[in-house]
Amino acid sequence: MGLLDRMGTIVKSKMSRIMDRMEDPREVLDYSYEKQLELLQNVKRGIAEVATSKKRLELQRARLAQSAEQLEGKAREALSAGREDLARQALERKVSLQNQIEILDSQIAELDREEQKLIGVETRLSTKIETLRARKEAIKAQYSAAEAQVKVTESVTGISEELADVGLAIQRAEEKTEGMKARAAALDDLLEKGALEDYTGGDALERELSKVRTSGAVEAELARLRGEMK
Repeated sequence: MGLLDRMGTIVKSKMSRIMDRMEDPREVLDYSYEKQLELLQNVKRGIAEVATSKKRLELQRARLAQSAEQLEGKAREALSAGREDLARQALERKVSLQNQIEILDSQIAELDREEQKLIGVETRLSTKIETLRARKEAIKAQYSAAEAQVKVTESVTGISEELADVGLAIQRAEEKTEGMKARAAALDDLLEKGALEDYTGGDALERELSKVRTSGAVEAELARLRGEMK
Protein backbone atom coordinates (compact mmCIF):
# COMPACT_ATOMS: atom_id res chain seq x y z
CA MET A 1 0.00 0.00 0.00
CA GLY A 2 1.42 3.33 -1.05
CA LEU A 3 1.65 6.52 0.98
CA LEU A 4 -1.38 8.05 -0.73
CA ASP A 5 -3.43 4.92 -0.09
CA ARG A 6 -2.52 4.94 3.61
CA MET A 7 -3.36 8.66 3.87
CA GLY A 8 -6.70 8.01 2.15
CA THR A 9 -7.48 5.22 4.61
CA ILE A 10 -6.62 7.45 7.59
CA VAL A 11 -8.79 10.30 6.28
CA LYS A 12 -11.71 7.95 5.67
CA SER A 13 -11.36 6.50 9.16
CA LYS A 14 -11.34 9.93 10.80
CA MET A 15 -14.28 11.13 8.72
CA SER A 16 -16.20 8.00 9.65
CA ARG A 17 -15.63 8.67 13.37
CA ILE A 18 -16.64 12.33 12.96
CA MET A 19 -19.81 11.38 11.09
CA ASP A 20 -20.57 8.75 13.70
CA ARG A 21 -20.43 11.40 16.46
CA MET A 22 -22.57 13.82 14.43
CA GLU A 23 -25.16 11.23 13.45
CA ASP A 24 -28.20 10.97 15.68
CA PRO A 25 -29.79 7.50 15.21
CA ARG A 26 -33.19 8.92 16.18
CA GLU A 27 -33.09 11.33 13.25
CA VAL A 28 -31.98 8.53 10.92
CA LEU A 29 -34.89 6.35 12.04
CA ASP A 30 -37.38 9.20 11.65
CA TYR A 31 -36.03 9.89 8.16
CA SER A 32 -36.37 6.21 7.15
CA TYR A 33 -39.89 6.14 8.56
CA GLU A 34 -40.87 9.28 6.62
CA LYS A 35 -39.51 7.77 3.39
CA GLN A 36 -41.62 4.64 3.94
CA LEU A 37 -44.69 6.83 4.51
CA GLU A 38 -43.98 8.66 1.25
CA LEU A 39 -43.77 5.31 -0.54
CA LEU A 40 -47.09 4.26 0.98
CA GLN A 41 -48.68 7.50 -0.18
CA ASN A 42 -47.41 6.84 -3.71
CA VAL A 43 -48.98 3.36 -3.66
CA LYS A 44 -52.30 4.77 -2.43
CA ARG A 45 -52.15 7.42 -5.13
CA GLY A 46 -51.54 4.67 -7.72
CA ILE A 47 -54.55 2.72 -6.45
CA ALA A 48 -56.74 5.82 -6.75
CA GLU A 49 -55.55 6.47 -10.30
CA VAL A 50 -56.18 2.86 -11.37
CA ALA A 51 -59.63 2.88 -9.76
CA THR A 52 -60.46 6.15 -11.52
CA SER A 53 -59.38 4.75 -14.91
CA LYS A 54 -61.38 1.55 -14.34
CA LYS A 55 -64.46 3.53 -13.38
CA ARG A 56 -64.11 5.66 -16.51
CA LEU A 57 -63.96 2.53 -18.70
CA GLU A 58 -66.95 1.00 -16.89
CA LEU A 59 -69.01 4.13 -17.59
CA GLN A 60 -67.93 4.02 -21.23
CA ARG A 61 -68.89 0.33 -21.43
CA ALA A 62 -72.31 1.07 -19.93
CA ARG A 63 -72.97 3.72 -22.58
CA LEU A 64 -71.91 1.33 -25.38
CA ALA A 65 -74.11 -1.44 -23.97
CA GLN A 66 -77.06 0.92 -23.83
CA SER A 67 -76.43 1.97 -27.46
CA ALA A 68 -76.22 -1.70 -28.50
CA GLU A 69 -79.61 -2.40 -26.90
CA GLN A 70 -81.09 0.61 -28.67
CA LEU A 71 -79.70 -0.61 -32.02
CA GLU A 72 -81.23 -4.05 -31.46
CA GLY A 73 -84.56 -2.34 -30.80
CA LYS A 74 -84.23 -0.38 -34.01
CA ALA A 75 -83.39 -3.55 -35.92
CA ARG A 76 -86.58 -5.17 -34.60
CA GLU A 77 -88.56 -2.10 -35.57
CA ALA A 78 -87.05 -2.12 -39.10
CA LEU A 79 -87.88 -5.79 -39.53
CA SER A 80 -91.43 -5.15 -38.39
CA ALA A 81 -91.66 -2.46 -41.04
CA GLY A 82 -90.30 -4.80 -43.68
CA ARG A 83 -87.01 -2.88 -43.96
CA GLU A 84 -84.44 -5.64 -43.65
CA ASP A 85 -81.77 -3.37 -45.08
CA LEU A 86 -82.20 -0.96 -42.18
CA ALA A 87 -82.31 -3.82 -39.73
CA ARG A 88 -79.04 -5.13 -41.18
CA GLN A 89 -77.35 -1.70 -40.77
CA ALA A 90 -78.52 -1.48 -37.17
CA LEU A 91 -77.24 -4.94 -36.36
CA GLU A 92 -73.88 -4.24 -38.01
CA ARG A 93 -73.46 -1.20 -35.77
CA LYS A 94 -74.53 -3.28 -32.78
CA VAL A 95 -71.90 -5.91 -33.55
CA SER A 96 -69.28 -3.15 -33.82
CA LEU A 97 -70.30 -1.82 -30.40
CA GLN A 98 -70.14 -5.32 -28.91
CA ASN A 99 -66.59 -5.69 -30.19
CA GLN A 100 -65.69 -2.41 -28.46
CA ILE A 101 -67.40 -3.66 -25.30
CA GLU A 102 -65.28 -6.84 -25.35
CA ILE A 103 -62.12 -4.74 -25.64
CA LEU A 104 -63.29 -2.58 -22.73
CA ASP A 105 -64.05 -5.69 -20.66
CA SER A 106 -60.50 -6.87 -21.22
CA GLN A 107 -59.07 -3.48 -20.23
CA ILE A 108 -61.33 -3.29 -17.17
CA ALA A 109 -60.25 -6.78 -16.10
CA GLU A 110 -56.58 -5.79 -16.49
CA LEU A 111 -57.09 -2.66 -14.42
CA ASP A 112 -58.93 -4.68 -11.79
CA ARG A 113 -55.98 -7.08 -11.51
CA GLU A 114 -53.62 -4.09 -11.25
CA GLU A 115 -55.79 -2.54 -8.57
CA GLN A 116 -55.86 -5.74 -6.52
CA LYS A 117 -52.12 -6.07 -6.87
CA LEU A 118 -51.58 -2.52 -5.60
CA ILE A 119 -54.01 -3.10 -2.72
CA GLY A 120 -51.93 -6.13 -1.71
CA VAL A 121 -48.77 -4.01 -1.85
CA GLU A 122 -50.43 -1.34 0.25
CA THR A 123 -51.45 -3.89 2.89
CA ARG A 124 -47.98 -5.41 3.13
CA LEU A 125 -46.34 -1.98 3.18
CA SER A 126 -48.71 -0.67 5.85
CA THR A 127 -47.88 -3.66 8.06
CA LYS A 128 -44.17 -3.14 7.48
CA ILE A 129 -44.44 0.58 8.31
CA GLU A 130 -46.37 -0.09 11.49
CA THR A 131 -43.72 -2.61 12.57
CA LEU A 132 -41.02 -0.08 11.72
CA ARG A 133 -42.80 2.64 13.69
CA ALA A 134 -43.08 0.48 16.82
CA ARG A 135 -39.46 -0.62 16.59
CA LYS A 136 -38.32 2.93 15.84
CA GLU A 137 -40.04 4.33 18.92
CA ALA A 138 -38.61 1.56 21.10
CA ILE A 139 -35.06 2.20 19.85
CA LYS A 140 -35.49 5.96 20.26
CA ALA A 141 -36.70 5.50 23.83
CA GLN A 142 -33.74 3.24 24.65
CA TYR A 143 -31.30 5.67 23.04
CA SER A 144 -32.79 8.66 24.92
CA ALA A 145 -32.59 6.74 28.21
CA ALA A 146 -28.95 5.80 27.54
CA GLU A 147 -28.16 9.38 26.53
CA ALA A 148 -29.77 10.73 29.71
CA GLN A 149 -27.77 8.22 31.77
CA VAL A 150 -24.56 9.39 30.12
CA LYS A 151 -25.39 13.04 30.82
CA VAL A 152 -26.21 12.30 34.46
CA THR A 153 -22.98 10.35 34.90
CA GLU A 154 -20.96 13.12 33.28
CA SER A 155 -22.70 15.71 35.48
CA VAL A 156 -22.09 13.72 38.68
CA THR A 157 -18.45 13.18 37.72
CA GLY A 158 -18.02 16.91 37.20
CA ILE A 159 -19.58 17.69 40.58
CA SER A 160 -17.34 15.14 42.32
CA GLU A 161 -14.22 16.63 40.77
CA GLU A 162 -15.32 20.12 41.83
CA LEU A 163 -15.98 18.96 45.40
CA ALA A 164 -12.60 17.24 45.48
CA ASP A 165 -10.92 20.50 44.46
CA VAL A 166 -12.74 22.40 47.21
CA GLY A 167 -11.73 19.75 49.75
CA LEU A 168 -8.07 20.03 48.78
CA ALA A 169 -8.20 23.83 49.06
CA ILE A 170 -9.72 23.61 52.56
CA GLN A 171 -7.12 21.04 53.62
CA ARG A 172 -4.28 23.25 52.37
CA ALA A 173 -5.76 26.30 54.21
CA GLU A 174 -6.08 24.32 57.46
CA GLU A 175 -2.51 23.04 57.16
CA LYS A 176 -1.16 26.55 56.58
CA THR A 177 -3.19 27.90 59.53
CA GLU A 178 -1.90 25.21 61.88
CA GLY A 179 1.64 25.86 60.68
CA MET A 180 1.29 29.57 61.30
CA LYS A 181 -0.14 29.01 64.78
CA ALA A 182 2.71 26.63 65.67
CA ARG A 183 5.28 29.15 64.45
CA ALA A 184 3.68 31.94 66.52
CA ALA A 185 3.65 29.75 69.64
CA ALA A 186 7.30 28.80 69.12
CA LEU A 187 8.34 32.45 68.75
CA ASP A 188 6.47 33.42 71.90
CA ASP A 189 8.19 30.63 73.76
CA LEU A 190 11.62 31.66 72.53
CA LEU A 191 10.89 35.30 73.33
CA GLU A 192 9.77 34.41 76.82
CA LYS A 193 12.92 32.37 77.40
CA GLY A 194 15.08 35.30 76.27
CA ALA A 195 16.36 33.53 73.26
CA LEU A 196 15.12 36.40 71.09
CA GLU A 197 15.53 40.16 71.44
CA ASP A 198 12.41 42.28 71.80
CA TYR A 199 13.18 45.22 69.55
CA THR A 200 9.76 46.74 70.02
CA GLY A 201 9.56 47.14 73.79
CA GLY A 202 12.93 45.86 75.24
CA ASP A 203 13.51 43.67 78.28
CA ALA A 204 11.21 44.31 81.29
CA LEU A 205 13.98 44.15 83.87
CA GLU A 206 16.07 46.53 81.88
CA ARG A 207 13.16 48.91 81.66
CA GLU A 208 12.66 48.88 85.45
CA LEU A 209 16.36 49.45 86.11
CA SER A 210 16.32 52.32 83.67
CA LYS A 211 13.48 53.90 85.59
CA VAL A 212 15.39 53.50 88.86
CA ARG A 213 18.51 55.00 87.35
CA THR A 214 16.55 57.91 85.93
CA SER A 215 14.80 58.52 89.25
CA GLY A 216 18.13 58.44 91.11
CA ALA A 217 19.67 60.92 88.74
CA VAL A 218 16.74 63.26 89.14
CA GLU A 219 16.98 63.05 92.94
CA ALA A 220 20.70 63.73 92.76
CA GLU A 221 20.14 66.81 90.66
CA LEU A 222 17.50 68.12 93.06
CA ALA A 223 19.79 67.59 95.96
CA ARG A 224 22.54 69.45 94.17
CA LEU A 225 20.29 72.41 93.43
CA ARG A 226 19.03 72.61 97.01
CA GLY A 227 22.62 72.62 98.22
CA GLU A 228 23.56 75.48 95.93
CA MET A 229 20.59 77.58 97.03
CA LYS A 230 21.32 77.41 100.72
